[in-house]
Amino acid sequence: MSFGDPNNPYGQQQGGQPGGQPGYGYPQQGQQGAAPQQGYGYPQAPPVQGGYGFPGGPTEMPGGVKAARVMLYVIAGLQVIGAIFVALAAAAVNAAKNDATLQEDVQFQQLAEYSGAVLWGIVAFAVLWGVLAVVLAAKFGKGGSGIRIATIVFGVITAILGIYPFVVMGLAHTVLAILVVVFVAKSDGGAWFNRQQQH
Repeated sequence: MSFGDPNNPYGQQQGGQPGGQPGYGYPQQGQQGAAPQQGYGYPQAPPVQGGYGFPGGPTEMPGGVKAARVMLYVIAGLQVIGAIFVALAAAAVNAAKNDATLQEDVQFQQLAEYSGAVLWGIVAFAVLWGVLAVVLAAKFGKGGSGIRIATIVFGVITAILGIYPFVVMGLAHTVLAILVVVFVAKSDGGAWFNRQQQH
């Protein structure tokens, strides 16, 4: 008659042993009513490390965070393209200002000078904003709650600027910036940026 694997503590116990003694593979107790001793066989598992709810945090960048990083690089690329177009416009205004036929038009000269200064200021801002996007994206690998907060603030400001005043060329910026904020603010993004840093 077979009772299964005698070493399996979860299997059916062998019955009918003389004197009510436990079967093979089961620990014996010294006295009736004494506290049970730890069973043989299976050692206790070590605690799990590295999951989202554990101190170690995720070991691989979540997909949403990777997507947000790519979108920051795209925003930086769009900033460079925008800066080139605005620089061309500023150069065109400067060339028109130097046109001999418009040299004596005082109102045009004042407008051209003001417009040129504003356009070059926009170029500088666009380049700096693109550099900031690249710096934030580059720091995603190391993480840190400061980078997460800075990225969320960057995304919100970029989305607002895409709506006003740069409506025409800012729509793509607005959509990308909103997606960046959503992906970074999600719980898996929080787990990634708030994980324990490896030194």
